[in-house]
Amino acid sequence: MKPWLLLVYAAASLLHFAHNAEYLAYYPNLPSWFSRVAIYLAWLAILSIGIVGYLLFRRGLAVTGLMLLTVYTALGFDGLLHYGRAPMSAHTIGMNLTIWLEFAAASAALGQVLLTAASLGRVAKSGGAA
Repeated sequence: MKPWLLLVYAAASLLHFAHNAEYLAYYPNLPSWFSRVAIYLAWLAILSIGIVGYLLFRRGLAVTGLMLLTVYTALGFDGLLHYGRAPMSAHTIGMNLTIWLEFAAASAALGQVLLTAASLGRVAKSGGAA
C-alpha cells in the first residue's frame, strides 16, 4: 500500500470540494439546497471513510479496510456528476481542473487499493502470511 496516493487523493478531493463550496453560486445547475457548510461536511464524511479504512487496514483488518478504501477512492469519481448537470463547456477552467484532478487522483489511489487487495489475495491463496 502506498499511503501517499491516498494523501494526494485527499488533497485533490479537498481542493475540489473547497472550490465547490466557495464558488457554489457559479457551478451550473447544482441543487438549491446545497450549502457551503453541507459541502464541507460531505467532504469530512467521505474523508472519514478513508481514515477508518486505512486504520483498519493498518491494524490487520485488511479485507474490511480495503473495502472501505475502495468505497473512499471510488467516491472520487462523483465529481464527474457535474457533467450530468451541465456540459464541460458550461464549467470554468478552474471547475474543470478541480473535477479532473480529483478524478485522476482517485483513479490512482483506487488502482493502488485494488493492487494491494489482489496481492493479498495471491498471498492468501499461496498459504503465505498477509
